[in-house]
This record gives sequence, structure tokens and C-alpha cells, in this order.
Amino acid sequence: MKKLLTTMILAATAITTNAQWNNWHTTQAISGGFGIIGSIIESAERKKAMEIWEREKAQYQPTFLQAHEEAKRLEKEGSWEDALSKYEEASKLNCDYGYTDQKGLSMKITSLYAKAGRTEDGPSVVNNPSVTLADYSKYRFTLQNPISRGKKSNYNTKIVRVSCSDTETRIELETESDEPGDALYIKPQTYIKSKHSDKLRLSSVENITVAPTITRIPWPYQKLRFALIFPALPAEDGEFDLIEPSSDWKFKELRCR
Repeated sequence: MKKLLTTMILAATAITTNAQWNNWHTTQAISGGFGIIGSIIESAERKKAMEIWEREKAQYQPTFLQAHEEAKRLEKEGSWEDALSKYEEASKLNCDYGYTDQKGLSMKITSLYAKAGRTEDGPSVVNNPSVTLADYSKYRFTLQNPISRGKKSNYNTKIVRVSCSDTETRIELETESDEPGDALYIKPQTYIKSKHSDKLRLSSVENITVAPTITRIPWPYQKLRFALIFPALPAEDGEFDLIEPSSDWKFKELRCR
């Protein structure tokens, strides 16, 4: 490393004597050289971090296996709360070190929330049935399962129902977490817009929070279903857009009749 640095400095000094070489060229050459050194250091640090991670993975694997097996035993015995606690213990290690399929563990945790009496962590947040039990008879138009997805960078969110009436526009969405403790919220500036309407701002929400308050999904692959309520769109408009400013939550050409 010392030899490489010395060579680069000498080279940078030598090239300044060329009549066609100015101070900007010198600065760029030295910056580029330090960039190479930075890349070498970064590569070495990544390798060291990976070695530490591999050692920790091997170190905690018995703990993971013990928690997982204990969770299955407790579930079989009907000890729901203790089983849930052990599944969560196993999931925490699994999210860090990837011992097994996390989706299966997350589904098991979700299925035990109600049995363990943990409704504040479970059904009240994840897949809340109340979001799907609106009085749809009051809407002049309802389209279920339109499966309108966001941009590629927001592929895990989709619209599952759109309902329009003379008083409001209701949009139900479902999003899937891709990391532990995924933090979600809706910006208050979120709006819908159609051909004959101005921007219609968010009126209210169900089962999700408005920024800066955060709603958390505990584990990867768990789903949150929620509703966004807006003012009514003009009856003559057949399509509209849903936009959350400065984010990937943009859905185009949603049907409203």
C-alpha cells in the first residue's frame, strides 16, 4: 500500500512538468489515485465484514435451531404465546443470518397472533379484516382486485379495490414488508386527480398512519392492507391517478366507473 501511494504521488508530481498539464489535471489524477486506494480499502473491509458475518452465522446457528425446534414443540402443545415468542426469536436470527426460508416463519408468526392474544401486534395491524368490510352498497362503482401495481421500485404494493361514490373515493391497497420492522406511512399531501378535477387531497385513512407517525410491519413477507379516502371525483371521469409526492407511490389510470 505504501509503495503504491509513493508511486502515485511521484507520478502526479512528474506530470505537472508537462506544459499541457494544468492544476485541474493534477487534482483529478491525485483524486483518481486516492479513489483506487479507497476501493482497495473498501474491498478489504467488505471481506473482513463477510468473514465476521460467517463466523457469527456459525456461532448462532445452534441458538436458531434450538429456538425453532422449541417453537414447533410449544405450538404442538398449544402453548401459543410461548410458541410465538420462540418463533420470533428464531426469526430475528434468521433475518440476520438466513438459516431458512423466512416466509414460512413469518406466516407462522402471523397465524399465531390471535391464538396468543397478541392482537395489537397481529390482526389489528397485519391484514386487518375491518379494512375489507366497508358498506360498498353506498358506492356507485366498485372494482375489486384491479391489481394495479406501483413502479418497479414499489413492486410490493398493489391496489386491491377502488370504490367511488358521490361523496368520496375509497382506495384499498395491500403492501408486503421486505425487511424486519418495515416502517410505513402516508404523506398528507397525497392526492388523486382525474381529467376534470383538481388535485383532491387525502381526507382520511384506515389501518395506516399519516406522516410523521409510523406504522410498522413486524416481519418480512407480512402484509398490511389499508384504505385511503379522498373526496369524490367528477361522475363523468372514468379514470384517475393516485400520487404520493416525492415517492414511488404512483398509480396511473385507475378506473372509477
